[in-house]
Amino acid sequence: MYRFLLTPRWWGINIFAVLAIPVCLFMGSWQLSRFDDRVDRHHEQQEQSRSAAHAKARPLASLLPVTEETVGRTAKVTGRFDAEHPLLVPDRTVKGERGFYVLSLLRTDDTGDGKALPVVRGWLPGDPDPARVPAPPKGEVTVRGALQASESQNDAGDHASGALPRDQLGFINASALVNIVPYGVEGAWLTEQRTREPLKPVPPAAPEGTGLDMKAFQNLGYTAQWFVFAGFVVFMWFRFFRREAEMAKDAALGLLPEGEFPQEETDPGSGAEETGQAGGEDRDDPADGVTRAADPAPAPEGAGSRSRSPA
Repeated sequence: MYRFLLTPRWWGINIFAVLAIPVCLFMGSWQLSRFDDRVDRHHEQQEQSRSAAHAKARPLASLLPVTEETVGRTAKVTGRFDAEHPLLVPDRTVKGERGFYVLSLLRTDDTGDGKALPVVRGWLPGDPDPARVPAPPKGEVTVRGALQASESQNDAGDHASGALPRDQLGFINASALVNIVPYGVEGAWLTEQRTREPLKPVPPAAPEGTGLDMKAFQNLGYTAQWFVFAGFVVFMWFRFFRREAEMAKDAALGLLPEGEFPQEETDPGSGAEETGQAGGEDRDDPADGVTRAADPAPAPEGAGSRSRSPA
């Protein structure tokens, strides 16, 4: 009954199923592992944010360049603030309230290449106003804060994407600062967690591509999608198999639907003979090879009395 499994058609179906199911399961497991990594990274970043103000600081040079593992780590760096280039980053939200960052550039040798380090000294609510911003500390200072990766234009606020005043910056990035200050700027920044009044600390932000954002839940959706694909392959294989098995069983019992019966071989002679007898058709005389009309079928009794010539 199951010999159909050895046909070329079923060899192709079986090979496809054997290859497709492991591939779907592997891709689903891989997407699930990516989601798990994002969840773990999210919890780690939350823990770092809670403990950033009291965490043990490491030298900045040991955390550069910035990676997913070093983002949010507490770093310390020594230098002098550039008081000639104070900057404000508008349209930034902290705990649901809109305000702006206070950004100062720290001239330091701890970066290894002499580049200045952007430091967010704190946050203030409302519209950017330089008069409300306290001056940075003078002299040599040691700054401790959470290390952050450079921002992109997508991180700029809705009202900070256009032209900004001279003392304002849309997003914190070395490429955005290169035309503002006459020296090099590091491709990372610090956010101080111990600020001076009236400044409020800015919590560390998760780098792009990490944490529980929309892309993380896309990974979870792809996981379900791949597992559904694997189940669909199993379902279709079983459906085809059951259909073929039922047809094979019906064929063995002679129960195939009309039109699916195999053609039975018949005797050509008997068929021709039956045809000739049935119906007054022309037939060949094997003696002389001349085709003669078949004898007319006898008319029904009484037919002559019912049919008369008009004459």
